[in-house]
Amino acid sequence: MPVGRSYVSTMPSIAELRREYARARLDEADVLDDPLALFAAWFDHALRAEVAEPNAMTLATATADGAPSARIVLLKGVDAGGFVFFTDFRSRKAQELDTNQRVALVFYWPELERQVRVTGSAQRVAREETEKYFATRPLGSRLGAWASIQSSVISDRAELDRRVAEVETRFASGQVPAPPHWGGYRVRPDDIEFWQGRENRLHDRIRYRTSTDGQWVRERLSP
Repeated sequence: MPVGRSYVSTMPSIAELRREYARARLDEADVLDDPLALFAAWFDHALRAEVAEPNAMTLATATADGAPSARIVLLKGVDAGGFVFFTDFRSRKAQELDTNQRVALVFYWPELERQVRVTGSAQRVAREETEKYFATRPLGSRLGAWASIQSSVISDRAELDRRVAEVETRFASGQVPAPPHWGGYRVRPDDIEFWQGRENRLHDRIRYRTSTDGQWVRERLSP
């Protein structure tokens, strides 16, 4: 890249990329006692508002010595036990979870000026749950789970295409079981924060955290 050449000369400066938030407010009188129930209500709102990829969430993990990494994954379920996603157990994220179960999740729905932050610990779901979900995936995605060793180095795209072709031949019947190296995690939260954008950066932030007796404690945070 030539030194000094700009690729953003036609874009506004970072200082000019500002906006005001004024779509809604978040008051204590409007929230629920159970943060997972409140999340479900917010998620339903995002669906009805036709937010793009409402189940996309940033998943942050860390190695045993604390080196962080983050990526976008898709939420595939939420229940009283927590937030569920699926992955290749050979991936970087899974390898980190094998040594450090502490994780963070972030959902951001800019159309609604809302954000949800979650911290907790992740544990593998029961194999039966993995197999039940895997059966609902499109055929191509099921084949891909067998063909790709997630996060591993490959020589080129052709190598991946060859693996896919081999898997297609192997499962020509269309009956593709869940691979033993693939499955789900459930993030059990101990801290959930709901963020609603407000004018003048005076945003509403309501946090739920677990107390020593396992109950949820609700509190407002300064923006």
